[in-house]
Amino acid sequence: MVDIGTISTKRDLEEAVESVGFLPYFKNQIPGFSIEEHVSPRAWFSSEEGVWEWKGPVIRETGCAYGKFFRGKAGFISRACFTDFANFRRDGYDFDARWDDGLASFREKELYDLIERNCPALSRDLKKEGDYGKNGKKGFEQLSTELQRKCYVLISDFRYDVDRDGNRRGWGNAEYATPEQFFGPAFRASVYAKTPEESLDAVVCSLMRISPVFRAGEETVRKWIRA
Repeated sequence: MVDIGTISTKRDLEEAVESVGFLPYFKNQIPGFSIEEHVSPRAWFSSEEGVWEWKGPVIRETGCAYGKFFRGKAGFISRACFTDFANFRRDGYDFDARWDDGLASFREKELYDLIERNCPALSRDLKKEGDYGKNGKKGFEQLSTELQRKCYVLISDFRYDVDRDGNRRGWGNAEYATPEQFFGPAFRASVYAKTPEESLDAVVCSLMRISPVFRAGEETVRKWIRA
């Protein structure tokens, strides 16, 4: 059984992602299964650097996936766990096949193609090139969230603006990529090796190793992870 443990440092967060495999940021239907419930107050919203500033470094240093995978909320998934997760969320379809079968909207395809063509690309650059904004097309956040939920897109890093003294400003600009680009040939070769149901079973098995998830029970876990 794997415990998440207390998260006080960037290293704690990296180790939690690697050992647990799945780590949502926020409280959810499974009590105790989030960074929010295990983080030191000093590393949550405070004047000190904490889990929000560590997102990019954790992605870069562990090679994990990050995105809005959990009911529209963000979290980490380790490289080892992401392939099965993506397969069952995609229901065995690559994006072109989903489009050909009429299972993706034109607006989803338009944004997916834009990301695939430019990745890795910052959200502000994608919005500019795709004409998303106040006087242009609407729905960038909703569409990108849906593509993340289905695991066709992830956030590959965060880039910060800096002031004249070299100090970071703001929350960081999300950099988008496809899993195929981010993980490379090994992902492309293995993502559809199992049936979607076999991958779902593998994900549930991995999740049930985590103490708070195990206590919630398999039925609750399957319902939560399918959403």
